[in-house]
Formats: sequence, C-alpha cells, structure tokens
Amino acid sequence: MPLPFLTADRVFEAADDVPLPYDDRDRWRRPYRPGPWRVGVAALALLLASFVLFAAVIIAATAELTSATLVFGLALFVIAAALRLLRMGVWVNARGLRHVGFLTTRTASWEQVVSVRTVQQPVRWLGLPRTVQGQALLLGSQGREATGPVPLMTTHNADFLGRAEAFDRAADSVEAWAEEYGPR
Repeated sequence: MPLPFLTADRVFEAADDVPLPYDDRDRWRRPYRPGPWRVGVAALALLLASFVLFAAVIIAATAELTSATLVFGLALFVIAAALRLLRMGVWVNARGLRHVGFLTTRTASWEQVVSVRTVQQPVRWLGLPRTVQGQALLLGSQGREATGPVPLMTTHNADFLGRAEAFDRAADSVEAWAEEYGPR
C-alpha cells in the first residue's frame, strides 16, 4: 500500500512563490526568544494565578459572590501582568521598531531612527537600580537628542542574563533591520 504523503518522490502541487509566514515583513516580530528569567517569572505568576482562581471558585461556592468577584479580579490582574511580562522587549517590522516595556510602548518608524548601536556601559541588572558593567543596544532617534539614546536591551536584562551569545545575535539582528530599513 503506497503512502504518497510519506514518500520523497511525490510532486508538490503547492505554489512555490507563496511567502512563508515568517517572511511577512509587515508583522511585528521579536528577533530573539524571551529569556529564561522572563519566562520563569511569568510561569510562576501564572501558577499563582491558577491557585487564586481555584480560591475564587471555592469562595464563590461557600461565601459571598462579591468576595469571589474580588479574588477573581485579582487573578485576572496577575494573568494580565504575566502576559505583559512575556510581551516586553524589542519588536521590529518593515515600518519601524517598537520597544515594549511593562507599562509603556514606544514605536519609532525607521525614518526617525538615527542609529542603532551596541556600546559597553554600566547597565541595570534585571531592571533593578543596581548597575553592572555590560553591553547595551542603544537607539538614537530624531527628537530625543536631549535625553540621549534609549537602551533597547542589555546583557543583564531578563532576556539575556547569562546569555551573552544570545544578546550578540539579537543585537546583530536588530542592527541588520535598522541597516536594511533605516534612512539612507
């Protein structure tokens, strides 16, 4: 019994000129994977949210509905915070660069980008006030000369702590996007 879907000599009827999903340059994409620190904290927050949701169900079954609604709202807040934590980082597409923080999102079109470069400087460790010596990918854009370049990502943030090679690949990728789509 031939199994044509398992053989290598079959003829492909699909059109070869259809772009693959990862080739769509108009979609926002993160040029790197989220780091283990960020994913671990989000996983623990989601685990906490599951316990809080379970508590909301128990409270709804045994106590007042208003108390259960309050606990359910707390669980939704923890879930939203964990998802926002996973969304944080640098995103690029053919139109521009987006820096997503926990509470803010800044988008700059490639025409506004003056420079994207990696520099050696003191950086914040996991976003805390303590600084250590490391590398940062800086964004210089029009209209922000007074405040100086904005650090997009560092070797000591939640995505790249202990992963210097991953930082180098991500910085090179963002710099390549800036070179390809930036102003000439």
